[in-house]
Amino acid sequence: MKRMLLCMAAAALLLPAVAWSGERYTMASIPKLRSVWFNRFETGLIEAGKRFGVEVYQQAPAGADEAQQVRLIEDAVSQGVNAILVVPNDASSIVPAIRRAKERGMVVMTNESMNQEGADWNIEMFDNAAYGEIAMDELAKLMNYEGEYVCFVGSLTVPAHNIRADAGIAKQKRDYPKMTMVGSKFPVSEDRNLARQTLLDILQTYPNLKGVYIFGSQGGPGAGQALREKNMNDQIKIVAGGTPRELGPFFDDGCIDVGTLWDPSEAAYAMVYIAQMVLDGKSDQIHVGMEIPGLGNIATIHGNNILFNNPKIVTKDNYKQYDY
Repeated sequence: MKRMLLCMAAAALLLPAVAWSGERYTMASIPKLRSVWFNRFETGLIEAGKRFGVEVYQQAPAGADEAQQVRLIEDAVSQGVNAILVVPNDASSIVPAIRRAKERGMVVMTNESMNQEGADWNIEMFDNAAYGEIAMDELAKLMNYEGEYVCFVGSLTVPAHNIRADAGIAKQKRDYPKMTMVGSKFPVSEDRNLARQTLLDILQTYPNLKGVYIFGSQGGPGAGQALREKNMNDQIKIVAGGTPRELGPFFDDGCIDVGTLWDPSEAAYAMVYIAQMVLDGKSDQIHVGMEIPGLGNIATIHGNNILFNNPKIVTKDNYKQYDY
């Protein structure tokens, strides 16, 4: 990973020069937890920092700990950074810290937190509801459009996960009536071991289970491990988020069938660029169709949500083309 970061930073220096303001801003990134996913997120921060003349650093809780994340935000506020970039574990718990940041004149950006209270902007790499429907279409095909399935989310308090899941579940009820979701949404707390144990327990309760529909980067590997242990990879289909690198071994042995994801480095890159525009007093220049150099165009703006259109479908056939 360190080698990859250095390579990306070096590559960023070779990109065409982009004008930035005379002031060098400092930004603190505080994602949900330390993981392969957020290591990739950090590469986007490094690339944007080099390209746009911003000093940006990342600190994350060891696990998906809401209280620890709030403390890290508070620390960044105390240090007097210009902008705080957050991927929340709990959209509500960070609101008081966001309020204090705003009182200090700081810009606050979020990712995976639609309509985040107090944020200047929330960045999404796709429309969350459409993404959830895409994932459900993939699961339905794998299940031959019938049978029981369960749904995992990282947490019931992560807005993006639940928007995706709810949209997909609604599509299933509307378009795939022979499929049935059993139980409620299962929060597995971005915890691979919890996802593994949860699926093992579910298999005891629902022996006719045919599918697992997952949002959150660690739910897929955990559920895949459970199927591997039970030697049930041919019996149950899994559609999950995560990094291609983490999902890869489970693609290879058929324990995970489809990955629905995006490149987290793109989200981080966009957060830095938009935060700089706000700090430069250019919020009025942010609009649908605006191009972010090196990334692409804004597809949609809803309230304080900026949406791109960069979802990815990853399978056994193509996962090796991704380096994260």
